[in-house]
Amino acid sequence: MALLDIFDRVSTSPTLILLVASSILFVTYAIINTFTRRLPTNAPPEVSDNLPITGAFGFWTSRWTWFRRQREKSATGNFSFHAGSNTIVALSGDKGRQLFFDSKDLGFAEGYAVLFGQAPKVQAHDDGAGKDDDLNNHFSRRLTYLLKNEQFRRKLPTLISDVQEAIEVIRNDPKGSTNPFDSLYRVVFRLTIRMVGAEEIADDPQVLEETLRLFEMIDSSATATSVMFPKFPSPAVLKRTYAGARLFFLIENIIKKRAASDEKRDDALQYMLDQGDRTYKIVEFIVGSLFAGLLNSGINAAWVMCYLATSPEWLARTQEEVRDTAAKYARDPNAALRFQLDDVPLEAWEAEFPIVDMCLRDSIRLNLLGTAMRRNISGKAIPTGNGDEVIPPDAFVTYATGDVHLDPEVYRDPHKWDPSRYLPERAEGKKKDIHGFVGWGVGRHPCLGMRFAKLEQNIITAYFVASFDFYLEDKRGKRMDVAPTIDFDRHSAHKPRIPQYLKVTPREK
Repeated sequence: MALLDIFDRVSTSPTLILLVASSILFVTYAIINTFTRRLPTNAPPEVSDNLPITGAFGFWTSRWTWFRRQREKSATGNFSFHAGSNTIVALSGDKGRQLFFDSKDLGFAEGYAVLFGQAPKVQAHDDGAGKDDDLNNHFSRRLTYLLKNEQFRRKLPTLISDVQEAIEVIRNDPKGSTNPFDSLYRVVFRLTIRMVGAEEIADDPQVLEETLRLFEMIDSSATATSVMFPKFPSPAVLKRTYAGARLFFLIENIIKKRAASDEKRDDALQYMLDQGDRTYKIVEFIVGSLFAGLLNSGINAAWVMCYLATSPEWLARTQEEVRDTAAKYARDPNAALRFQLDDVPLEAWEAEFPIVDMCLRDSIRLNLLGTAMRRNISGKAIPTGNGDEVIPPDAFVTYATGDVHLDPEVYRDPHKWDPSRYLPERAEGKKKDIHGFVGWGVGRHPCLGMRFAKLEQNIITAYFVASFDFYLEDKRGKRMDVAPTIDFDRHSAHKPRIPQYLKVTPREK
């Protein structure tokens, strides 16, 4: 009777019918993909843990450790595996790195579109979406214009004002401490929105916070399930769709208000509207810019401060650099150091902070984790340079940045933060003739936002160092002499699992 009752309920419940039908379709789809995915005999060797249906879970659970182990098992250092139905080839070594970053047959956007969980689907809100030009070209053109010299010069006073405002909040905090992975991360978010988004977002704390919340929802939706089974309505896929739709309507509302008031703004949104960009294109651009700029720049702005707080030598050298540069341009040499910085021109912000640049560079080396992604878009097999080994047509390709950034033959004591490795007498990143440092992108895809990322890092670091004496402490208020360790198995730059705080004492001179 129990079995008959179940069948009776299924036959009368639309929800249960839909659930059972979806489950059957999903299992059928997964089984078909498992039996149809085949690697060519001349592809790099298949990993031993390439499971049916899901593929290699080590790629998601312990990426760097897993990558290193598989690399060592392969005679060429290259290997193949699956993520759901997606065929992936992992490259390593000098030949693999050169092929990965220099080949015109390996598509950048095509790789990230799938292996990063895909961007939010907002095209459905706008008719004619498929008629527009390629997203990657559109993104590059818009970002290149918005990060031109005249844009930097015009926006610099506002960027400095945003940083000063954040500094004042920290100075007036009665706790006398700040979590840099919250406060400085939010500064970078605001500066990024200022350059590539809308003034209405950057100027309104509530809207800014809501935009950050939605962006982080999209970021957290790049899960193994969403990549392996993108058509399955998993919580991650639903969350990404919801956040993308909310962002669309938030920006659409700003556009409608501008149209109703005939108001013109001097910001990225206005530029894109003047170019005739549709709302879904604007949303895609803003989200893409945040992924490109915030995750690394926001996290590294905080890590650099943690490293300086636990490195007296480099903190002293940074302080000296800030004092010397400020004194060179200050109209009032008797003003407090943080006010002297107000007179530093754009050219000096970009060229006269080499110590800060070295600090940032080694933080990026350590925190640019996981794997970069591409896809074979050539329609043919691509030789890897190792015998007859090839990357199959349409296969995805990955390269773990730790393959070079954590190579002890390139970087001495590679797990240690040490800016001195970039001094001329060591020049460790130049020990490899081929792309010894990939933190700013190399080859065919250098980082378009590198100049802005360095500018905002220099401004944030200089104003923080000029405003405070500080040291690192844990959540109990105990002073820490060593910065927290990094989990190298994570997929991208990340905040430490245990919150860290900077204990600050405001400086008056």
